[in-house]
Amino acid sequence: FQAEDGIRDQPRSRGLGDVYKRQHGYLITQTSSTMNTVSQHQVTRLHYSRSKRRLEIAFADEAEYQLTAEFLRVFSPSAEVRGHGPGQETLQTGKSSVGIAGIEPVGHYAVQISFDDGHDSGLYSWQYLRDLAEQQDRYWQSYLQQLAAAGKSRDAEVQVLHFDP
Repeated sequence: FQAEDGIRDQPRSRGLGDVYKRQHGYLITQTSSTMNTVSQHQVTRLHYSRSKRRLEIAFADEAEYQLTAEFLRVFSPSAEVRGHGPGQETLQTGKSSVGIAGIEPVGHYAVQISFDDGHDSGLYSWQYLRDLAEQQDRYWQSYLQQLAAAGKSRDAEVQVLHFDP
């Protein structure tokens, strides 16, 4: 169904556990019966706060992190962002106000995140989310340095058109 905040909840589990519910955003909870066989990289809870534009992530080893929608969009694992090989990355600019429009589970290992700017082609594996979470300060500083070197901004470019009637 379509939730009040625009995020779709899935009617079936698709491998993430037995319980799906919406609580001030999007929440995925994994039941304890499946926790015995998961690795430390297994995500046990995702909660997106639309007002804060933050995704809260909990892992099987009880580590918890928060990642902004902007950060997740800038570091999307898609070929559109990362390219098809080293040196083919595309610097993401103007993403400071991006939000998450949807989160879809993909098997037992990932989620596909859809952003409100239309980007939806990246699959975020549990291992990739863990790496982003653990290295977010380093990755973010590197991103800000790349933006500065390119003379670009996190803010969307505003185009003003003038015309005479």
